[in-house]
Order: sequence, then C-alpha cells, then structure tokens
Amino acid sequence: MSENRMSQPARVLIVDDNASNRDVLEQELELLDCEPVSVDGGQAALTLLRHQSIDLVLLDIMMPDLDGFAVLRAIKSDPALRHLSIIMISARDDLDSILRCIEMGADDYLPKPFDPLLLRARVGACLEKKQWRDQEMIYLRQIEQQLEEIERQRLRADHLLHTMLPAPAVDELKSKGRVSPKRYDNVAVLFADIVQFTRYCESRPPEEVIANLDRLIIDCEHLIERHGLEKIKTIGDGVVATANLMCSHDDAVTACILCAQSMTEAAASNPAHWQIRVGIHVGTVVAGIVGRSKFSFDVWGDTINVAARLSGLGDDGGIYLSDDARRMLAGDFPCRTLGPVVLKGKGEVEVFLCGNLNDDPPT
Repeated sequence: MSENRMSQPARVLIVDDNASNRDVLEQELELLDCEPVSVDGGQAALTLLRHQSIDLVLLDIMMPDLDGFAVLRAIKSDPALRHLSIIMISARDDLDSILRCIEMGADDYLPKPFDPLLLRARVGACLEKKQWRDQEMIYLRQIEQQLEEIERQRLRADHLLHTMLPAPAVDELKSKGRVSPKRYDNVAVLFADIVQFTRYCESRPPEEVIANLDRLIIDCEHLIERHGLEKIKTIGDGVVATANLMCSHDDAVTACILCAQSMTEAAASNPAHWQIRVGIHVGTVVAGIVGRSKFSFDVWGDTINVAARLSGLGDDGGIYLSDDARRMLAGDFPCRTLGPVVLKGKGEVEVFLCGNLNDDPPT
C-alpha cells in the first residue's frame, strides 16, 4: 500500500451497528494511512454517501434498520454511487451470502472475525483498483475534452469553408478532397460597387470608412443569401455574386434584380448614405479554386467582365442589364433601353436601365 499511496488519505466508510467492531476497523485503517468515517446503520450510510466523498465502503450485513444487502442494492442502483468499491464484512460466512453479495456488485467479502493482514490486503487492493479507475476516468474526461475541442475546430473550419466557398463546393471538397474546375452556362452575374467610394475614403476617418463598409458588405451578404444567390467575392468596395452557378435557379436574372434593389436600399440606409451601381449579365463562366495558402473560389470569363463594365456606367446609382440578361428576365420590371453604349473591350452593346425610368441615360 505504501508504494501506491494516494496523494490524499483515502476516506473509508465503516458501516456497522457494533461500536467495538467500528473501533477495531478504525484502528486498522489508520495503520493504512486511511481516514476512517463511521456510521452505525444502513440509512445513515446512504445519507452520508450522498453528501460526502468516500473512496471505499466496509459494509456489515446484519444491521437492524437497513441490512447490508439493502444498502448494497441502493448504492449500486444509484448512478452517482454505483462506482464505489464495497467490501462486505459479516459473521455470515455461508456460500449463498458470499455469492449474493458478489452478484449484487460487491468487490470483496471478508468474514468476521477478520484477519488484520487479510483486511489490509483487501482494502489495499480495492483502493489501488479505485486509483486505477479514477485515473481511467481522468483519461476519459481528457479524451472527451479533446474530442469536443476537435469537434469545435471542425465546426469552425466548416464555418470558414462556407464563408469562402459556395455550399455545393464545400460538399464536393469534403467528399472528393477537391473542387473540380467547371464551365457553367446561363449564369447570371451581379457586380455591384459604391458610387464615388474613393472620394468618400479620402474625406472620412479610416475607422468610419471601414465600419460603414463592413456594415454594408454584411447586409449585402445576407441579401445575397436571402435571394438565392451565391457570393463569390468582395473586390474593394465591390461585391460579386452569381445565380444559377452551382445551385440551379429558375429565374436567375429576376433574383439578381430583386437582390440589387435590396442592396440599393441597404446602401441608402447606411450611415454613409451611399448609392450603388449594379451590372447584371448572363452567360458562360469558368469556376474553380485557385491558390494553396490562401485559396479562393472564383469565376472567370467574359460574362464577369461585362457585368463589371455595366456596374461602372453613369454617375449615380442604378441597375444596368445587358440585352442577354433582359431577354432572360421573367419578372415584370420596368426597363428602359439606353441604346448602344460603349463598353471597354466590347465596343457598342445594348444596355437597359432597370427600375429607374426617369433617370437620364449614362454618358
């Protein structure tokens, strides 16, 4: 026992209605550097066990108020106590009593009068077994904590992936370990930016600029999700989103216009009271993941370029549609042709202004 001595004295509960038996057991336990605790009946033992920490129970069988069998049954049926080690000590040494105690969950059985050396050996064995069980529980708790931390990190990584990638791309990445680059047809691209943002930056404190921009971008992210679009990226003060890319959409252009109108309202209600210009075009894009240390999901192609050029038209806010986008428009939106407009790299293209019929054409 001395080689396996616990860091603190083991508390051993003696349950016996005979005072002299309790005294003898207390003396033996003190020789083992244990802290004896005594009660004179079964009911008192159960009450104490529910309020104090005990390492081992020495339990008599024959007691007047509640016998040892009943106490043993109560302990083993209580989830908070069933782990306790119990040595039965009794003058009853018949085989049936011994078997009954062991079957009910007792760790050992010691007949009266007991041999002190045998008592010390069995108490020491039970306490050592408890030490191993306690250590096992510590390891199990550590494993549970590690698993919980792993799960928290997994959820955090999953959340980060969803902030960088569309949901279908995340699913493909998890299932295949990569996202295959693909060509997508009939994709509606929304490209929005803030009117005169550079001038605003130059005339405002950086803290104010970032706070208001952050608020608008967050609002736009919520609106993009609400209207069934996929946010691709933020470029400076601009936001790029798509509809009918990785998730099919029955009316992609209408969804883009509704989202653009909501984004216009969000920009106007922002403390900066911004106006935004939105360009919407439909066509073919290539999408995939690039980079390793800071990878990103992106889209490329002439469709993106046209939407970006449209978002740069005019000096005020507005929603500008290409002719391809207008012809795919299923919703009933007022649109006015602006005639052929020169776009960089495209020459003259037909452009339509949506929802602002009283505005002057862009120059």
